[in-house]
Amino acid sequence: MRVFIFKPKITHMVVGLLIVVLVLVSAVSERVMPIVNRISTVTTNRLIPIYQVETSTKRVAISFDATWGTDLTDEILAILQEYNIKTTFFLAGYWVDKHPQYVIKIAEEGHEIGNHSYSHPHMNSLSFDGVVRELEKNHAMIYDLTRQNSFLFRPPFGEYNNTVIKAAESVGYYTIQWSIDSLDWKNTTSNEVYQRVISKIGPGEIVLFHNAAKATPDALRRLIPELISQGYEIAPISQLIHRDNYFVDHDGTQRLRKGGAV
Repeated sequence: MRVFIFKPKITHMVVGLLIVVLVLVSAVSERVMPIVNRISTVTTNRLIPIYQVETSTKRVAISFDATWGTDLTDEILAILQEYNIKTTFFLAGYWVDKHPQYVIKIAEEGHEIGNHSYSHPHMNSLSFDGVVRELEKNHAMIYDLTRQNSFLFRPPFGEYNNTVIKAAESVGYYTIQWSIDSLDWKNTTSNEVYQRVISKIGPGEIVLFHNAAKATPDALRRLIPELISQGYEIAPISQLIHRDNYFVDHDGTQRLRKGGAV
């Protein structure tokens, strides 16, 4: 019986061919996958709210959400007045209903009022028309009390989707989130709130506070003079964001398009 023995050089040739094939497959994958990823990114068309603003100016915004209580509101307003600081208060409609005198006071002291929906629902569960109704109902109440035409909207719980953003845009609202969460609503100290904010602050940041959080007033007493000493201007959100000729990056940074005025 004849026994066939494969020569080593043939085995080496097969192995070499396999290596070449694997290299080609790897090279093709590296070229194809970014294209696939780009196509996936483009086709999702996910809309992003404004979290922060790209700017070379040392300007920041601090904002307050009002959804419960008023106990600390007078104290917060007094601190802001002491330093001649104007900010943005996002008011929920049921809070407006319950505390109209504070809505008027906030406006009379020169602060801007943003819309935080009427009933503070989970906006992602609402239809386009449902979002519009939430905004329009609160908008009308704020206007009746202050004659301010609100155009800044902060979604409750920070929840949003394309429907929420498009519905807000349809009634003239910019959807605003925050880049620094003070976490003042938690059982925390004023020092923890202060350290959390000051460690992350930078040009174009939007800071979230609450008007009824116990740690907030003392944190503000340290934070505001420190920001001023560092050369920061504290402004309402409307004076920080770009109103047109902009885009919002994937990370929520609002940027001017080329040729846009600063």
